[in-house]
Amino acid sequence: MAKQILITGGAGYLGSVMTQRFLDAGYRVTVLDNLMYGQHSLFHFCANPDFEFIYGDVRDEYTLKKILSGVDAIIPLAAIVGAPACQRDPILARSVNLDAIRLILKLRSNDQLIVYPTTNSGYGTKSGNIYCTEETPLEPISLYGETKVQAEKELLDSSNTITLRLATVFGMSPRMRLDLLVNHFVYAAVTDRYLVIFEKDFKRNYVHIRDVADCFLYCVENAPRMTGKPYNVGLDAANLSKEELALKIKAFVPDFYIHFAEIGSDPDKRNYVVSNERLRQAGFEAQRTIEDGIRELLKGYRMLGRSSMKNV
Repeated sequence: MAKQILITGGAGYLGSVMTQRFLDAGYRVTVLDNLMYGQHSLFHFCANPDFEFIYGDVRDEYTLKKILSGVDAIIPLAAIVGAPACQRDPILARSVNLDAIRLILKLRSNDQLIVYPTTNSGYGTKSGNIYCTEETPLEPISLYGETKVQAEKELLDSSNTITLRLATVFGMSPRMRLDLLVNHFVYAAVTDRYLVIFEKDFKRNYVHIRDVADCFLYCVENAPRMTGKPYNVGLDAANLSKEELALKIKAFVPDFYIHFAEIGSDPDKRNYVVSNERLRQAGFEAQRTIEDGIRELLKGYRMLGRSSMKNV
C-alpha cells in the first residue's frame, strides 16, 4: 500500500505544488488547511482517490489527533509566512508557527517522520561575502525568523525529523504569491515596467518551487540516512545580489527601468550567501535556474489579466 502523507497548509503556495508532486509519485496525500486566504488551489485533485482534504486548523488537537492515525510522514507547511504578516499579528504568528509544531510533536508517534520547512533567513544579516553552512550561527532578525528557528530547534531535539532551510522560493503555483522577491521583481517588470531597489548589493539565495517539492519527496524516500539534521535548500548558481537579479530580468524585459536608490533602505536587511553542499552530499541538488523561473513567471503573469483595481 502507498505511503500516507499529511501536509498541513497544503493549499498554500508550496503545498499546492507539493501535493501534486507526491500524488504523481504514487503517495496518498491528506491536506489539512483552514483556507484563510480563500484559495481554491486544490480543486483539480478532487477526482483523485489518493487525495483527501480536511478543512480545519492545525492548532486543533481533536482534529489533528484523528488525522495523524495511519500517517507515515508529516509535512507541516501551515504557517504565517513572512516578516510583515507575522508583525501584523504576532500572537497568531507564534501560535501557528510554533505552538502548532509543538502540538504535532506531542501527538505524533516517533516512527512518523516529520520533514519541516524552515527558512535560511535565520542567517540574518551576514556580510554577503562568506558562505553560510548549517553550522553557521542562526541570528534571525524578524519574528517570522525567530518562530521558525525555535520550531526547528525543538524538532531537531526530537527523533525522526528533517528540517529544510529554504532559500527564497520562486516560480508559479496554483496559489500564487507575488511578494516573494523573484516573483515580485518579474511582476513589477511586466506591469509597472519600473522598480526602485534599495541596498542593491544585498545578497540572498534562491530556489525554484518545484525543486523544493522534489526535495521534500527525496527526503521522505531517503529519510533513514538524513534524519536529525538541517539542510540548506537552494540553487548554488543563484547566490545573487538584488542588482544581479534585476538585471537578469531586464534581459527578458528590455524596457524594464530599474532605479538603484542611493538614499533610503529596505526594511528586509537579509544579506548572505548560502552553501548547499550538505544536501548535495546527501544526493539531492536543485536543477531549475533563475532564467527558467523568469520564463515561467512571464508566461504565468499573462494569465493574471486585468486587475480589479485598475482600468488597464
